[in-house]
Amino acid sequence: MIGFAGSSASNFHPDPFRRRQCRRLRTIFLFSLWPLSACRGRMPDDLGITEGRLAACPTSPNCVSSLADTTDARHYAPALPFIGGAEASRARLLTILDELPRTRIERNERAYLHVTFRSALFRFVDDVEFLVDDSLRVIHVRSASRLGRGDFGVNRRRVEEIRRRFADRQRS
Repeated sequence: MIGFAGSSASNFHPDPFRRRQCRRLRTIFLFSLWPLSACRGRMPDDLGITEGRLAACPTSPNCVSSLADTTDARHYAPALPFIGGAEASRARLLTILDELPRTRIERNERAYLHVTFRSALFRFVDDVEFLVDDSLRVIHVRSASRLGRGDFGVNRRRVEEIRRRFADRQRS
């Protein structure tokens, strides 16, 4: 066996001080990660339908919405157009949401859905809302992070993925 310089494997005993120090560092590291594991944040007060619309995105870049101004490249994301009935389109959307990981349906009403998504590692929560507009034949969407200022494009990619799956299912 290999030991430290000047020692043989048979008389090697780790320094108890170093073991305690390593244990303390490991404990500090784990406890420093613990608060991040519960990064749920508080549910926003502006969720839901107000005057027939979803809430506007804040100025921070961690939100996208189909109801944002189309010239606002940071926040605008197109709605999900549907063919056929609103109820069938809503059922199609629910099927897609059920397939996505770490998804929970918080409110499920006839024309409105509120869904939360949790990130895999730190369990950050994003609120995603859908508003079925039968007169325009679209499902409006708003996806926003509860915490922080940026989201590395997660909300936009999620909405794009849902839109892609929705369009694929609609064609088949």
